[in-house]
Amino acid sequence: MTDTYARTTASTWRNWAGNVTARPERAVSPASVDELAEALRRASEDGLKVKPVGTGHSFTATAATDGLLIRPDLLTGIREIDRAAMTVTVEAGTPLKRLNTALAREGLSLTNMGDIMEQTVAGATSTGTHGTGRDSASISAQIRALELVTADGTLLTCSESENPEIFAVARIGLGALGVITAITFAVEPVFLLTAREEPMTFDRVTADFDQLVTENEHFEFYWFPHTGNCNTKRNNRSAGPAAPPGKVSGWIEDELLSNGLFQVACSLGRAVPAAIPSIARLSSRALSARTYTDIPYQVFTSPRRVRFVEMEYALPREVAVEALREVRAMVDRSPLRISFPVEVRMAPADDIALSTASGRESAYIAVHMYRGTPYQAYFTAVERIMTAHGGRPHWGKVNTRDAEYLAEVYPRFGEFTAVRDRLDPDRLFANDYLRRVLGD
Repeated sequence: MTDTYARTTASTWRNWAGNVTARPERAVSPASVDELAEALRRASEDGLKVKPVGTGHSFTATAATDGLLIRPDLLTGIREIDRAAMTVTVEAGTPLKRLNTALAREGLSLTNMGDIMEQTVAGATSTGTHGTGRDSASISAQIRALELVTADGTLLTCSESENPEIFAVARIGLGALGVITAITFAVEPVFLLTAREEPMTFDRVTADFDQLVTENEHFEFYWFPHTGNCNTKRNNRSAGPAAPPGKVSGWIEDELLSNGLFQVACSLGRAVPAAIPSIARLSSRALSARTYTDIPYQVFTSPRRVRFVEMEYALPREVAVEALREVRAMVDRSPLRISFPVEVRMAPADDIALSTASGRESAYIAVHMYRGTPYQAYFTAVERIMTAHGGRPHWGKVNTRDAEYLAEVYPRFGEFTAVRDRLDPDRLFANDYLRRVLGD
């Protein structure tokens, strides 16, 4: 292999939130599958563990290693758009933002996506990134094929017809099966969504929860702790015309209020925790109702400049309201001061072994704390509620679950670990996080 790929030695890696750091012995940015395979061979010979890393938007140490860090910087771009099959094949290191804008120029779109788009396609799918949807599932569920370089340097193409047993588990692979080099997604002609954002009381949202989910293609809401206030968002397909937010009003809502002033409020709350309930009451009333219509990624995603740490659990949809009410009761009776809203989203059942929605219709409850604020007491109390309801933790967000617990809540857990045993028997791609959640 030529030394045309970037290499760094003993540089500290940090994730986006700053709660995970690692000091790999070396890092490489392969420019081809051959260079990647050679890097894996060298790491194995040198006794180094290997982890691929994206943009570090996971809050867990899923990408941390003291061995070889694989950066996907040079594996980017669209390989092919197949309009007959309605698919796009993209290199693994391509940021979702670049994919979305490129697809829009071609008159195409993903069906659903999460609420940010800074992640690489491989990083987002490997950890189960999702948005909200009554009928449309996570980004991983939109995968139609993927390329995977395994521990012995073999390049596998996986789909429903080729290596189907690997495809069934590798769409959310946690970086435990190999290094993804390319992904083929299903796409559709670009469409319009009308977003309706509206303040609503906690009591009304929880009372009308099933109706709101059933009547809207994409429904989500945020509850502001220490208040009885929520902000709801309903996204539904529209015949148009496009009517995006005005430049001034959009900047006020998405930048000034949701990022600028929220950053100030979080900083003040960290310095003076006793002020948080008052700040929450003001924040929950700051966002007004609005309606706008735009192409999907402009509606699904928003800028997130205030950094935080997050825990999220997927629950059976039918227990979500009960669990959320328990979280509210816990916060109300505790000395905790929570400056970040609690986010609730939906997903239909899918067929991916380690998907948080695998085999069951799910609701997600996500809790956040401003970066630099102690979060352990809050997250521990929430996790106790989530696990009592059979919750499945998001693979890229803070949790304390182990393989014994996860094997109970994932009926196909053994299917995943069996494929891992076959593809990586020597655990080249292992790290402390994977040892905890998958076992050894």
